[in-house]
Order: sequence, then C-alpha cells, then structure tokens
Amino acid sequence: MKRIILCLAINSISLMAIAQQKVVNTESQILANKIEKKALKRKVAIARFSNETAYSKGIFYNKENDPMAKQALDILSSKLAASQKFILLERSDMDKISSERVLTDGSQKIGADYLILGSITEFGRKNVGEVKVFSKSVKQVVEAAVNIRLVDVSTGQVVYSEEAKGEAETTDKTVLGLGQNAGYDATLSDKAIAAAISKLVENIINNCTNRPWKSNFLSYDNDGIIIPGGKSQGLQVGDVYEVVQKGKSIKNPQTGTTIELPGKPVGKVKIDFVGGDSSQNEFSMVSFTEGSIDKQHLNNYYIKEIR
Repeated sequence: MKRIILCLAINSISLMAIAQQKVVNTESQILANKIEKKALKRKVAIARFSNETAYSKGIFYNKENDPMAKQALDILSSKLAASQKFILLERSDMDKISSERVLTDGSQKIGADYLILGSITEFGRKNVGEVKVFSKSVKQVVEAAVNIRLVDVSTGQVVYSEEAKGEAETTDKTVLGLGQNAGYDATLSDKAIAAAISKLVENIINNCTNRPWKSNFLSYDNDGIIIPGGKSQGLQVGDVYEVVQKGKSIKNPQTGTTIELPGKPVGKVKIDFVGGDSSQNEFSMVSFTEGSIDKQHLNNYYIKEIR
C-alpha cells in the first residue's frame, strides 16, 4: 500500500511539473510572439543595380537594359522580401541619391527609410579541364563580386558598405568516351551572383533593424496630428513613440558631407488611429502624452521608436 501511495505521489508531482513547464512554454511563446509582432518594418528602395564589369558589353550594349544588372536586382529584391523585414518600394529609375533625400524644406519625395545602391564589380567564367588515361573532366566555374551600399534617406549618409564574392561550378566527366559532354550552363551566372548577394543580405537586415524606426510629422492642425505609416509597418493603436527635436546640421570640410548632430527628446506621442489601404498611402493619427512641439515648424522634429 505504501508503495502504491508513493508511486501516486511521484506521478502527481511529475504531472504538476509537466503542467508548469507547459505554462512556462506557453507564456514564453506568447511573449516571443508579442516581441515579433512589435518589430517595425522599414521601407527600403533599391535605387539602382549596375554592371560595372566589361562582361558581355558589345557595341550595341545598353546600360539601361543590362540583363546582369536586372538579374542581380531581382535576386536582391526576392531575398529582402523573403526576410519579411521590409516594405520594398520600386525605384528602379533613380539616378541620384538626392532624388530620395529630404529636401531643404523638410518634405520628402518618397517614403523610403533606406536606399540600396548595388553594383556587380567582378564577373568571370572559366573552364578547367583534367585529362587522364581513360577519362576526361571539364569544370565550368563562374565567379562574381557584388558591392552594396546602404544609404539613410533622412541624412544621405552611407551607413553600410561591403563587397562579397560568390562562386558557382559544374563538372562534366567522360570515361572511355562515355558520359556527358560539357556544355554552356547559363544558370551558373545566376547562382554566382545569388551566392555573393546572400552573404550581404543578413548585414543589410541588421544595419536597418538595429537603428530605431523613425517617422516625420505630416500635419498638425484642428483635424489632428498625422504621421506617415500604418498597419503594414507594424504600427498599432496605443503604441507610444518618442518625439525628438532635430540636432544642428554642420558641414564636414574634409568630406563635404553634412552631419546632423544628435537631437533632443521633447515629448511622447500615442497612436490613436491607423488608416490607409496600402503601404503607399497609410497614415496614423497621434496625440501627445508628454511635451509639445512648435506646430509651425514640423520639419524640425521627428518621431522615434522607443527602445
């Protein structure tokens, strides 16, 4: 009888431990989901992707219709979209960063937070053969190097720049004349470029998401306070964000670039309403919970994610 009671007690304790573990796991999962849900998506535009190599550039070459450049742009776009960290904006016709930068009056031509400038800097194809007494093998090798620059639209500064190399190969082998003969493999170009871009995508994601999400004021009048952005970026009713007064802008005489000094927090706003039906026209209405701003000079302020 004592043994039966002891076994029942042990089983009860085990069941309680399992139940507690399930509760802990459930709470952890809920917390993880909340954290994931709060991740704000950045708007990113690929301004251009160019082919800076001499490969396949004949007398009738058209820079605006370079197949390798378009190939690289499509690969990068698909990989960034697959990460589900961004809202991608189509900006393939841009020539200069200035067309995306904040103008002197504070208005902005598009809603991109970051611009990506890419280029294929190296590309080559070679065949490596090996002949033995009874066999022959031919290996096709394609090597590509891709350079990426990430530009903060609000400042025009390059916040990340890196080059990566990728390689793809295929081997055909014949023995005593039997086997597959080596032929031109056009897919190796895609694979080499994709391999190079894959090495850069994680760094692009980290450099964007490690910086606080920011937004500007669109209007401030009797109808309310409106900012760009909405559900597709992860903004929700009740969210609170910090309001920062922009720091002074100074020009670096050595580089010629303009540097914006750190801003000063002046208040907080809460999201009261989100509207719009696409990432292009979404907006949110906010109200101040702390502090205030000069509504006549909205361009002197921005809204920042609290971390």
